[in-house]
Amino acid sequence: MKKEWQEKKESFEVVDVRELKGNFLPMILAKAKKIEVGEGLCVIQSFEPIPLYSALSDLGFDYLTEKESDDKYKVYFYRTAEKEATWPGGMDVPLKPTAILNFKEIDNELVNIVVPFWKLIWEKENPAIDQKTRYLLSLANGVGGGRYRQATRELVKGYAAGVTVAELDELFSMFVWNQGVGSFASEIGPSPLFGAYMLIKNMKKKGKLRSEILKELVEKFGEKNPAVGTVYKGKK
Repeated sequence: MKKEWQEKKESFEVVDVRELKGNFLPMILAKAKKIEVGEGLCVIQSFEPIPLYSALSDLGFDYLTEKESDDKYKVYFYRTAEKEATWPGGMDVPLKPTAILNFKEIDNELVNIVVPFWKLIWEKENPAIDQKTRYLLSLANGVGGGRYRQATRELVKGYAAGVTVAELDELFSMFVWNQGVGSFASEIGPSPLFGAYMLIKNMKKKGKLRSEILKELVEKFGEKNPAVGTVYKGKK
């Protein structure tokens, strides 16, 4: 079905991110926030940027995707309403899957397989397992596999989805049971995962709101933290 605003799309500012290195999402979000209702933005990428859809929808944008070739997608975003982002960082979910950009560096065909797979797992309609539980399961899988970077990211997203301190306490007790006291002491205790967990507990004890705690989490355990970020930056 043709969108009412489709005739305006050629007048949108164009941002081609195909050759950009690193995480381009903050730049796109910064531009999107400045766009008035009734105006739009066109993003060109070498793969379908599915995670971008929900981030801009959260800011009040509708979108239209056009595939011009296997390595060129044009996505037109049109602002229908002015909305504030749900969480710190200007998006609907803190810590989007920036690792996707690493797959892009390998092969566009590969990234076009990975992105729909990500959508199937994390944006499935009417999932049997609720989102909060998904994050907790993914967190536990990360710990079991020794992937504390992944586990920390899932902790931040899980907290945004409503995970409680009591649930985290029980989960970390299970880590002691399943991983063993020695493994917990030498690997989990010094990890950014445990640091993020302690930040939540300590700020909660001080009576801080979930929004305040999450803001601090994203600042200290988000993309800026080299032990948590997933985008390859190369040598400076």
